[in-house]
Amino acid sequence: MNLKKLGYLPLCFLLVIGFSSCSSEKKSDEAENAEEFEQAESDVKGQIQEVVYEIPSPSEIPFLLEATGAEFNGSLVHNNNRSGEYTSINDKAALNLGVYATDIGYLVSYDKVQEALTYMSTAKKLADNMGITGSFDVDLIKRFESNLSRKDSLAYLLNSTIHQTEDYLRDDERNRPASLIVAGSFIEGLYISTQLIKTYPKDILPEDSRNLVLTPLIRVVLEQQKASEDLAALLSTIDSSNPVDELLANLNLLNKSYAALNITDQIKNNRADLVLSDDTLTDITDQIEQMRNGLIK
Repeated sequence: MNLKKLGYLPLCFLLVIGFSSCSSEKKSDEAENAEEFEQAESDVKGQIQEVVYEIPSPSEIPFLLEATGAEFNGSLVHNNNRSGEYTSINDKAALNLGVYATDIGYLVSYDKVQEALTYMSTAKKLADNMGITGSFDVDLIKRFESNLSRKDSLAYLLNSTIHQTEDYLRDDERNRPASLIVAGSFIEGLYISTQLIKTYPKDILPEDSRNLVLTPLIRVVLEQQKASEDLAALLSTIDSSNPVDELLANLNLLNKSYAALNITDQIKNNRADLVLSDDTLTDITDQIEQMRNGLIK
């Protein structure tokens, strides 16, 4: 993720607050302040958009998992029959729209296309509930159905639809739900990844051989450290209230666990064996599971 500009966010927000609160006796000053306010607001939106588009798309982590040779585990996707539980709460709808988007990506990456189509209908219901018209529409479902045999095309449709949804929400000055969709999608991807590692049988192979088999999956999890840090940065820019506060607190704990592994230095010092073990992911796995449970409850 590229956060070169994110460091300027606090300044931009201070500018926005300052511009909105100050008054001027001269019309020329008012006009100048209005222009500066619009520019500052535009800068903030642009930086948020930059962060969002650098976080893994709904199909990215699932496709990475499939590429490692990991077997599909259908018990890890969220129950689509529970979607009705989130229709009255927009925050929950946004979070679980993100969850279901990644589940669709996971199903698609393993050619579970009929199941993916069912989940697409579930996502449409949540999007409709949030007032997002045009993203998950009948035409999209038809296009999805016509590409059931083309995994890459399905992934493209899914990712473009989620990005279109995020664009709609940002254009409507609703950065909160857009950010929550991103958070739900990212956390679900990490949840599936860590659970595949956690549930891998321990009585089939010796520990060193088992770690060797799991190394590609472990790498997928470790490689999400920067994305996790950037997601925390994104959530820190939106209204501070639950579930955002709780998510942000949990992400900060997760990022401390990532930092404690000291991944980069360990690999530089040829001590990858210290981190490429499922034992090193115990804290991260538990934290991700807790976060995911919080999203779907």
